[in-house]
Amino acid sequence: MNALITGGCGFIGSHLAELLLAQGHQVLLVDNLLSGRVDNLRTFKDHPHLRFQKADIRDRASILPLFKGVDWVFHLAGIADIVPSIEQPDLYFQTNVTGTLHVLQCARECGVKRLVYAASSSSYGIPDVYPTPEDSPIAPQYPYALTKYMGEELVLHWAKIYKLAALSLRLFNVYGPRSRTSGAYGAVFGVFLAQKIHGQPLTLVGDGSQTRDFTYVTDVARAFLLAAQSDACAQAMNVGSGSHYSVKRLVDLLGGPVSYLPKRPGEPDCTFADTRKIQALLGWSPQVDFETGVGHMLACIADWKDAPVWTPETIQQATASWFEHLA
Repeated sequence: MNALITGGCGFIGSHLAELLLAQGHQVLLVDNLLSGRVDNLRTFKDHPHLRFQKADIRDRASILPLFKGVDWVFHLAGIADIVPSIEQPDLYFQTNVTGTLHVLQCARECGVKRLVYAASSSSYGIPDVYPTPEDSPIAPQYPYALTKYMGEELVLHWAKIYKLAALSLRLFNVYGPRSRTSGAYGAVFGVFLAQKIHGQPLTLVGDGSQTRDFTYVTDVARAFLLAAQSDACAQAMNVGSGSHYSVKRLVDLLGGPVSYLPKRPGEPDCTFADTRKIQALLGWSPQVDFETGVGHMLACIADWKDAPVWTPETIQQATASWFEHLA
């Protein structure tokens, strides 16, 4: 197939590209490189079936020609992080909502056969039920989560109204090599690995008893491939590890001294995906257990040598808006 990945130079996008190439597909990566990195492609950048085009999904006219002749679209482009979404809600709407609309319009106009959207489990907010099924109430706690859900609603609506064969995958706490090493204070793995390689204490929020459905990136890439290969349509499905793990357990596996931060408003004590739907519809289940995945991260810890090293003081400064608006 001819596959197009928006956000293809990003963390998940680059792993998906590597998988698609290994399966014999032609891959076009579209990325504006604001958070994606060409360096994420270094191990396969010379593959004869790989192309890259720098473009922004906010500019519909510039991306439309790229969709011609494409069979599969994987829409992973977007901007993440909680605090910047609070401070710049217009940018998040333009990228995650209007940008998604542009991708859908281009896919429809060019006769794309399948579209798979990267949604976020943050749309559930603080769930009432664990493991959390897809029919749980949607309760976004901050603009990032809201815009990702609005993008999903567009995708599923286009599938129903315009008969675009589209699916949405709600991703839970994805981790693995190539996860972002710069930008706003965000994902716990990047924060911890940068702290560890520089000999700084790991900053633990609360007492560390909160649990997360840490899902390894190659499992997530495989879920996207199976979604593209399936006949399912107009469905949202969770992608999770099948379990959940405390942040304290992660700290124990990484090793090193710890410093403690106040618990933050709007964060769930637990994320834990009910994955029965994706198992039934796509035959997908995770393959990489948590301990193995953390071992893979430690093996490539040198990749975080140039990442920001967060301290309790800089984290407090970076998350001030979080406490101001979500408390």
